[in-house]
Amino acid sequence: MQQYYLGVDVSKGYADFVILDDKKQPVEKNFQLDDTFDGHSHLYERICKFSQEHPESIINASVESTGGYENNWFNSLIKFQGSLKLRTARLNPLGVNANSKADLKRNITDKISAQNVAEYMIAHPEKVSYQEEDPLSGLRKQWGFIQMLTKQKTQLLNQLESLLYTTNPDLLTYCKSGVPEWVLKLLVQYPTAYKLSKAKISSVAKIPYISSKKAQELVAYAKKSIASANDKITAQLIIATVKQILHLSEVIKSQTKVMAEECTLPGIALLKTFVGIGDFSAIGLLIQIQTSERFSSTKKLASFFGLHPVFKTSGDGSSGFRMSKKGRKEPRHILYMVALCAIQNNPLIHDIYLEHIKKGMNKMAAIGACMHKILRIIYGMLKHNKAFDPEIDRRNRDKKSQKKKSSSVDKNRRYQHFDFKAPISRRQKRKRKELEQSHNDNNTKNGIITPVPIQL
Repeated sequence: MQQYYLGVDVSKGYADFVILDDKKQPVEKNFQLDDTFDGHSHLYERICKFSQEHPESIINASVESTGGYENNWFNSLIKFQGSLKLRTARLNPLGVNANSKADLKRNITDKISAQNVAEYMIAHPEKVSYQEEDPLSGLRKQWGFIQMLTKQKTQLLNQLESLLYTTNPDLLTYCKSGVPEWVLKLLVQYPTAYKLSKAKISSVAKIPYISSKKAQELVAYAKKSIASANDKITAQLIIATVKQILHLSEVIKSQTKVMAEECTLPGIALLKTFVGIGDFSAIGLLIQIQTSERFSSTKKLASFFGLHPVFKTSGDGSSGFRMSKKGRKEPRHILYMVALCAIQNNPLIHDIYLEHIKKGMNKMAAIGACMHKILRIIYGMLKHNKAFDPEIDRRNRDKKSQKKKSSSVDKNRRYQHFDFKAPISRRQKRKRKELEQSHNDNNTKNGIITPVPIQL
């Protein structure tokens, strides 16, 4: 069956299209359609006409992920699959861009970008995952809505902190680990230090989670405050900001509850068996991973999350050993919060964290190692459809350590031992001596004599 490739370059309000054959030659020159009902109808008519002209063919269509602008076109192409010989995929723009650079293309236009999308499908068919209707689309929208509200709340909290610095700086000592709810409710009634200094201790103590002792302490601090802003406009601004924060907190809480109740995906209950993953983080991780079949190995999944190590080892030198942090920040943020919770409450992750700390690793690097470990555990749970069992991981770690002990010979040098007469640098010579010494030590301990290379 003949394969054709429909490349779509999406812009705000319109998109460019091109159809190529398997030899990267255009069979339908570039055309542009608006993101309207008529534009989508014209696209359907064009694909129908092309299918009639090529009855023994299948069209592979792809769009790049562009932050949401591609969703209308992608959903329309998914719907067209019901009546047309059509397959639809969503591509990573990084891969398309890298493939374009490999072809030494220098100019960038909408037409060229559409052709790049189609050429990527031809060049890398193994990296293209064609999709049916997305069952997580509604869940993903609600997740995005909650994330937007959380971002707005964070922005308001930052603004509130700057206001408090001039109106009641003493309250900031209670906000080192976030702003407590009692502080917000206190600010609604007493937005400035001046008003709080005039308040009765009994009235302040009526606010939830404020004891009489704390109320007396707050009023005493307010009377000696060095606050520089006590005007009515600033007070009104603080009250409005606090009310908005409280409102957003309630909406986020209710939307999260609705999302957890409405989500019936089987993977959610499975992920929650891991100590450290709750409803919200389980849904977020499943939205990002979707299914374990998308990734052939844990390394692929780690690369998707941007947790894979990046380093450079060439010749004598090596540098840049760090977490890559490539890709989207949101999946890593979810996993970071899961790791912090697991270090506190999951004995397996807690032991791994302490083990890395004892080796001299700094705390943030140790947390990153725990994130990578948690991701591998999640992949195994989803792939084998098994609940979290720490004993399975401990057995796997023991097997891995035994393999490392048994394999002490450098496979890269299996055809020739180190020749110190080679024109190598002093650094390389030092490295070779250290490696040979370590190999000799291991061989002596194991009772194995390393064969001496024959001198010709």
